[in-house]
Amino acid sequence: QVQLVESGGGLVQAGGSLRLSCTASGRTFSSFGMAWFRQALGQERDFVAGISRWSGASTYYADSVKGRFTISRDNAKSTAYLQMNSLQPEDTAVYYCAAGWVVTGASGEYEYWGQGTQVTVSS
Repeated sequence: QVQLVESGGGLVQAGGSLRLSCTASGRTFSSFGMAWFRQALGQERDFVAGISRWSGASTYYADSVKGRFTISRDNAKSTAYLQMNSLQPEDTAVYYCAAGWVVTGASGEYEYWGQGTQVTVSS
């Protein structure tokens, strides 16, 4: 069993930055691929970014966040991060981290989920 806890959400003005953290406990963190999804009010949960297991040599991004968001991991701290720059109002959503055996854009492929953290970007 793995427990995931997100933190770092909040209210920011357009153009600002936030860094989300996802700290894991339980099974070996490094063995999981990690991803961030987001869900805006009334919308489906969408893939934002993913990072491969172990060293995190491979990263993946939704087109909408490429060049603005960066995913990373620190296995020693059992934590994944999402650095979000140049935030826009359309980035407003609840952000969830997820852990799975592979990194994919399909939310159903992930084994474990955090509770979510709200990100609100004002114009």
